[in-house]
Amino acid sequence: MAKKQIEIGISNKERKAITDGLSALLADSYMLYIKTHNFHWNVEGPMFNTLHTMFMDQYTELWNALDTLAERIRALGEYAPGSYKQFAALTSIEESDKVPKAEKMIQELIKGHETVIQTARKLLPICDEAHDDVTAGVLTDRLEIHEKTSWMLRSLLAK
Repeated sequence: MAKKQIEIGISNKERKAITDGLSALLADSYMLYIKTHNFHWNVEGPMFNTLHTMFMDQYTELWNALDTLAERIRALGEYAPGSYKQFAALTSIEESDKVPKAEKMIQELIKGHETVIQTARKLLPICDEAHDDVTAGVLTDRLEIHEKTSWMLRSLLAK
C-alpha cells in the first residue's frame, strides 16, 4: 500500500530535507545521551558527586528529548532512525570508548553539546523557508537547553 499524501502546507521535498536534518539531530542527541550516561557511570575524582549528579540530569533531559525529535519526524511523514547502526551513520558525535579523566569528560561533553547546537542551527533556515514553525520551535527549545548546558559545563573548567 502506498503512503498517503500528507497535505500540511510543506512540500514533500521540504519535508524530506527537514526530516533528514531532524534524523541527524536525533542521532547526535542519542549519541550524546550514551556518552553522558557512560560518563555518569564512570566518573571519578574530587568532583565525583557534582558530576555524577549533573550528568544524570543531563542524560535524563537528553533521553526525554529523543521522543520529541522522533515524533516530529513521524508527524512529518517519515520513519525515525531507531537503530544503533542508523545513529552511527548519521551522527557527528565522536564515541568515547575509554574512560577519560573527569576534566576530559567535561571537555568531550562540551564538544558534544556544541555539535548538537551546530546540527540544529543548520536546520533552522530550511524550516524558515518551508514555514515550518513547529519544527523551528522544537529546534529553538533544543538550542536553548544545549547552549545553557554547554555554558554550565564550561563553567566547571574556569580557572
